[in-house]
Amino acid sequence: MPDQTAPLDWRDGIPVSSRFDDPYFSLQGGLAETRHVFLAGNGLPQRARPGFRVLELGFGTGLNFLVTLRALRDAGTPGPLLYTSFEAFPMDPADRARALRAFPEIAPEAAELEAALATPGPWRLGDVTLAIVHGDARATLPAWDSGADAVYLDGFSPAKNPEMWEPSLLQAVARRIVPGGTLATYSAAGHVRRALAEAGLEVERRPGFGTKRHMTVARRPA
Repeated sequence: MPDQTAPLDWRDGIPVSSRFDDPYFSLQGGLAETRHVFLAGNGLPQRARPGFRVLELGFGTGLNFLVTLRALRDAGTPGPLLYTSFEAFPMDPADRARALRAFPEIAPEAAELEAALATPGPWRLGDVTLAIVHGDARATLPAWDSGADAVYLDGFSPAKNPEMWEPSLLQAVARRIVPGGTLATYSAAGHVRRALAEAGLEVERRPGFGTKRHMTVARRPA
């Protein structure tokens, strides 16, 4: 629910969801994981162009957004771009700031984000507009009538958070991917790949990050 915040444990400086017993980012390196799974998996920042739209399930610490923002800026990608994230259990601002202090490389963007989130959204950070939709994505995504050029599926693991990976939700996400659009997730679970394929996407298994052998990418045929 919108007024729920994410209960956390901290393990070696890494936030772990108490509800799902899963870390918010890879123990092998959060920045590298985001770049490998979500940026490279979606061909970013190379594919980005004015009007590009990213859809994310699971805002979490905001790390994926910040790494994307930095990559777009480093590449000189012109805007506007829209990044929409669906989050059922928003993180407390103090916890989010503590988690992001582990990544000094994106400290300027993290400071921008914290300042922006102190005001009502959507939020404009340079050429990128961020919108966060609070609540269960199974209830909130149907009301979202935009299309997506790239999708980040970043819920907690399917074994621990099965609601985020239900076939009906995955297929609803897939239906919002425009022709030529892409999707990436760290999960290589068979039921995830099957649901995406049944929704008409071309699904591919690729090498995963860190200790994960595989990940999944998908594409809507042009």
